[in-house]
Amino acid sequence: QVQLVESGGGLVQAGGSLRLSCAASRSISSINEMGWYRQAPGKQRELVAVIRIRSGGSTDYADSVKGRFTISRDNAKNTIYLQMNSLKPEDTAVYYCNAKVVVITTPFPYWGQGTQVTVSS
Repeated sequence: QVQLVESGGGLVQAGGSLRLSCAASRSISSINEMGWYRQAPGKQRELVAVIRIRSGGSTDYADSVKGRFTISRDNAKNTIYLQMNSLKPEDTAVYYCNAKVVVITTPFPYWGQGTQVTVSS
């Protein structure tokens, strides 16, 4: 089991920055992969960024956020972050933290409660 608690959302003007945090209830070094997803009103949830903790820390980003967002981790704090720069109104969404724990070959996903990010134009 993993409990995830997000924080750091809010209202920001276009061009501004926010940093989201996701604190896990267990050591993140035991988690295969963590990431950030977002869901805008009327749209499907989409992957924003992922960090493969047990695979060397490699990262991937949605094309729409490449060069603007950075995912990182702090193992000592059992926390991952999403630094969001040059925010655009289309980044407005509820952002969810996700953790994937693989047991043998079965992946078990866990989700946080979400944090609202609103970017005004």
